[in-house]
Amino acid sequence: MNIKDIRQYFPILDQEVNGKPLVYLDSAATSQKPVQVIEALDKYYREYNSNVHRGVHTLGTKATDGYEGAREKVRKFINAKSTEEIIFTRGATTALNTVAQSYARANLREGDEIVISYMEHHANVIPWQQIARATGAILKYVDLQEDGTISLDDIREIVTSNTKIVSIMQVSNVLGVMNPIKEIAQIAHENGAIMVVDGAQSAPHMKIDVQDLDCDFLAFSAHKMCGPTGIGVLYGKKKWLENMEPVEFGGEMIDFVGLQESTWKELPWKFEAGTPIIAGAIGLGAAIDFLQEIGLENIEAHEHKLAAYALQRMSEVEGMTIYGPKDPDKRAGLVTFNISDVHPHDVATVLDADGIAVRAGHHCAQPLMKWLKVSATARASFYLYNTEDDIDKLVAGLVKTKEYFSDVF
Repeated sequence: MNIKDIRQYFPILDQEVNGKPLVYLDSAATSQKPVQVIEALDKYYREYNSNVHRGVHTLGTKATDGYEGAREKVRKFINAKSTEEIIFTRGATTALNTVAQSYARANLREGDEIVISYMEHHANVIPWQQIARATGAILKYVDLQEDGTISLDDIREIVTSNTKIVSIMQVSNVLGVMNPIKEIAQIAHENGAIMVVDGAQSAPHMKIDVQDLDCDFLAFSAHKMCGPTGIGVLYGKKKWLENMEPVEFGGEMIDFVGLQESTWKELPWKFEAGTPIIAGAIGLGAAIDFLQEIGLENIEAHEHKLAAYALQRMSEVEGMTIYGPKDPDKRAGLVTFNISDVHPHDVATVLDADGIAVRAGHHCAQPLMKWLKVSATARASFYLYNTEDDIDKLVAGLVKTKEYFSDVF
């Protein structure tokens, strides 16, 4: 990977913030967009903006080809068996809510169990809380090891014949932990449960094969993988999707409407009510083309290298606490941290004054913050366009932050 060449595809990186060159270290929240994606969106709106599926005119046909072509790109990207298993949604959050409101609501009974972990993003917590409340199911949390990883022994202990759903993120947006999804899925299936995977932090950074993982559902968002905001993907095994009811109604998902009842179209369209996210899908398709041209294996290797370098350099800062595994081979390309006696919001503010963008807060993971015994943390997250020089600037900024607050107090 020639990072200098790759950075040239991202026009937003070529700017100054507060008089300093931008150092963007918040890709876990949202990634920046390459010109290939920007141009794909621009071309759609300039040249063939039209609704899909319904029209027989030229623009409608071209838009439909672009939209459904993106679905095939997604299918190949995660190695699903069929495009019938690829549902376009507003994002990973909508995808997870669809599984909860459609599959879980219809299949769970009082006393059934749902298993998640303390590290989950709120989007993989609250839907299950709501379903447990509605059905009488029991929501259980698998504990974490001291370094934030999940033990398969703990999974085997908590997943029983009463468990109907196991829902775990593949990569933690706080700890950087890479969870053994394939092995967890096997344990879930041995006990008659389904496996739901939050892939929001994994799909942008590593190769995913849903058939190899044998997960039942996978959710991810385009905006974290160089694509546009407002679109995501729900993958589901066809055998489940066929028997699930839609949670939104109207538009292209309808087959026939009578006065008292209606019928739905076949997969995947029965889950895509109204005018779909056409431009978003086309932009996602362009993002997938871009990532695959570079190679997901190359991206993952680059981020592991950056994570190792960041762990080494950041550990040199006095008063630094780093959360998650210390072994870079066990974590993805992000580092969550705190500096003693400095609030993470103050850390982010001082860094921003030097043009360095990091995240601060609870990262939509308040149960994990409670487990870590902190109220908030700061997070630096890396992507294919980041360099070791970015990390050096981050460390210099952290030293400056520490010195500033030491002088103040």
